[in-house]
Amino acid sequence: MSTPILNLKTELTAELDNILEYWSKHTIDSKNGGFIGQIDYKEFKNFEAEKGSVLNARILWSFSAAYSITKNEAHKQLAKQAFEYVIAHFYDTEFGGIFWSINPDKTPKDTKNQIYALAFTIYGMSEYYAISNDERALKYAIALYKKIQKYSYDPINKGYFEAFTRDWQPIEDLRLSDKDANEKKTMNTHLHIVEGYANLYKVWKDKNLQKDIVELLEVIEIHFIDQKTGHLKLFFNENWIEKPDVISYGHDIEAAWLLLQCAEISGDENIIERYKKYAILLTDATFEGIDSKDGGLWYELEPETNTLMTEKHWWPQSELMIGFFNAYQMTNDQKYLDVVLKNWEFVKQYILDPENGEWIWGINQDYSKIEKDKTGFWKCPYHNSRACIELIYRIKNLPLAK
Repeated sequence: MSTPILNLKTELTAELDNILEYWSKHTIDSKNGGFIGQIDYKEFKNFEAEKGSVLNARILWSFSAAYSITKNEAHKQLAKQAFEYVIAHFYDTEFGGIFWSINPDKTPKDTKNQIYALAFTIYGMSEYYAISNDERALKYAIALYKKIQKYSYDPINKGYFEAFTRDWQPIEDLRLSDKDANEKKTMNTHLHIVEGYANLYKVWKDKNLQKDIVELLEVIEIHFIDQKTGHLKLFFNENWIEKPDVISYGHDIEAAWLLLQCAEISGDENIIERYKKYAILLTDATFEGIDSKDGGLWYELEPETNTLMTEKHWWPQSELMIGFFNAYQMTNDQKYLDVVLKNWEFVKQYILDPENGEWIWGINQDYSKIEKDKTGFWKCPYHNSRACIELIYRIKNLPLAK
């Protein structure tokens, strides 16, 4: 195995520890319990910030998944802490959903059921069950899966509806964030439902769940993957009429490797073969979003006006590293590995925060820092810790790695 790959594994192993150390040291909420809702780009801790369910589910996943590599009992303990906090304060005991956010005093703030949040909670719970064998984690994950199937699944046109009120009634504002279109079916939520379902299937071999995973992958294949361009379509109404939007390079490359992984977990050979093809299609389409100068991945492109959003955020870099390494594993083509190695150099130079730890939000075209959260509602340890975890595993399993 080449020296650059071995060096990459060594550096990512150290970086995984660095990321977890930052979250262990700086994000524990000593005032209100749980984890701090926001730390800004100046490292100011906002103890009064609302706490997001996605942040907490991702903390749960990250420490659980990392423990499988680090075997550090402190990481397992923090995963347990995150698990106990989620079931005590985010799980809605009355209606069986997940609160979108809570106040620092642990009372519910935004009580809507955003299916994206339920999916991430399943993802975190199933990962925690894998390291703890705590039957409660499996029980909650299965219960949330059944809620999604009962209320979000569209038996007529297939796919899943985006959001509901606390008591599972229709809701007017379906959006995950202000930047999203207000549509009933979205790529982002479908991507993360199948991610959560596949992770649950690893620890709970239920035949209905397997069928749901395969159907989801078929829905994504039919509606969300643009077979001509290799990009993802993002927003649809309930009848699968598309609302054209931006090209999201980070989601394209995340889907490239993640959907293949979900297909492989399902065990359906037919769907696996098709998603091998899509993995390369989506990866090759992502080349156009890479800045040849520094190897960083741009955020988005508005195709109608061909306008590039000239920012490089932390999370698309994380997904690029996994997606292109996956393509390298599949093809043994050096061009994919070269992208990974150059991107990691970009991350080290511009995205890592050597002074304070963790990764900054990103940089502008002129390499100035984007002044957004260090940790917060959307700034979680999930993308970057997962990039380290995935590449450590993948390098270990390369031929001649042992």
